[in-house]
Amino acid sequence: MSLKYDLSKILPHDAPMIFIDELLDVNIDENTVKASVTITENKILYDRSIQGISSISGIEFMAQTVGCFAYFKNHQTEPKIGFLLGSRLYKTSIEKFELGKTYIITASQVFEDNELVSFDCFIYNNNEECARATVNVYQPQDAGKINI
Repeated sequence: MSLKYDLSKILPHDAPMIFIDELLDVNIDENTVKASVTITENKILYDRSIQGISSISGIEFMAQTVGCFAYFKNHQTEPKIGFLLGSRLYKTSIEKFELGKTYIITASQVFEDNELVSFDCFIYNNNEECARATVNVYQPQDAGKINI
């Protein structure tokens, strides 16, 4: 998909809690999604003392990318809350997401059982892997939007 999406209509968050910047691709047939984030000083997670965002925040970048996939997979007309149940084997090769750099987040669905889903997620900068994890999520059928 090459369309520009309004993430506030896809994710169940209000600004400034939407951490990713752009949805780059959603492929429901292949169960994949790709998004991006550019690290700027105006990001709520930005830490001036390290001139970036803590590498642990990659988990939330992954979760919000997965949230975009869920929106399209479930043919939603409004964003619905989902729950990050946890992640396995979060590994990162960086200490921080650096100011001025753009990171690409990819997620591929590897397991689905009704409302429980697992994704293999990766974060790249210039085609170099920065972080990876298996992310486990739950989205109840009757979930609504929350205001954060």
